[in-house]
Amino acid sequence: MDIVVLFFLLGVFARLAKSDLRLPEALYETLSIYLLLAIGLKGGVELSKQPFAEMLPQMLACMALGFAIPFVLTPILRLLGLSRVDAAAMAAHYGSVSVVTFAVASAYLTAQGVAFEAHAALWVAIMEAPGIVAGILLARLGAREAGGGGTGVNWGELAHDVFLGKSVLLLAGGLLMGAFMGEAGTAPIAPVFMAPFKGVLALFLLELGLVAGARLGALRQQGVAIVLFALIAPMGLAVAGAFTGVALDLSVGGTAILATLAASASYIAAPTAMRMAVPEANAALSITAALGITFPFNIVLGVPLYLKLAQWLHGA
Repeated sequence: MDIVVLFFLLGVFARLAKSDLRLPEALYETLSIYLLLAIGLKGGVELSKQPFAEMLPQMLACMALGFAIPFVLTPILRLLGLSRVDAAAMAAHYGSVSVVTFAVASAYLTAQGVAFEAHAALWVAIMEAPGIVAGILLARLGAREAGGGGTGVNWGELAHDVFLGKSVLLLAGGLLMGAFMGEAGTAPIAPVFMAPFKGVLALFLLELGLVAGARLGALRQQGVAIVLFALIAPMGLAVAGAFTGVALDLSVGGTAILATLAASASYIAAPTAMRMAVPEANAALSITAALGITFPFNIVLGVPLYLKLAQWLHGA
């Protein structure tokens, strides 16, 4: 187990034990900005070394994977008793990705000495939005089929919030800056954005542990079916991501990273977009599944499993 996971578990324990441990809101915001920029910069530096023609198939495959996931999950969630709108909204969370889960997976692979494509942060930026768009389309179609007609979506405003929201803007901005300046150009800020990365990630996971611990009590209200979905769906999605990685001829580590991204669920960008575009959806249901169940499962058990899956598929 990577040590950063223990910080997350400490946060969960502190909240369950009703400790007064808290991180200041301003510090949490600062840590999130730092992580997004650092991930983007590191990916951008490596992207500057890669020819665009080689990146294009990976970019298209990541977009297609993220867009397809809500179409697969929505019918399953409907069978579990969710309304059309709630099913589409939750599926959108799983179609998008978790940047922090990516950071944990990267740190774990590095600790294990498993190499992976250094431009993998590009996949995160590309997979953030397609699943959200697909979920909104499904929610609007579901509302019309239910006879409610549904409210219109201001796609211009939605695109602004999704693509220029904090997470995507900082991640994509870091990628572009790193790609433009290259390794030599980013060297002066490397001691700030590269070396302390894992320590900052540990503090951020401590705060997320506190948040996740506070949501565990809500699991009793969600029903066993949703809890099982939030545990089983990531493994099925990881298989799809791993096979995609093999088809793209990624390394063992790259395949594990793509499997992790496919298995992750967004709890930052997706809730914000769904709240604006699909206000009638039950936001608590999706965020509890994504942050309270899937996120802890992925960082504690999922990432090592996805690495084993990638190694098995590559015959390593």
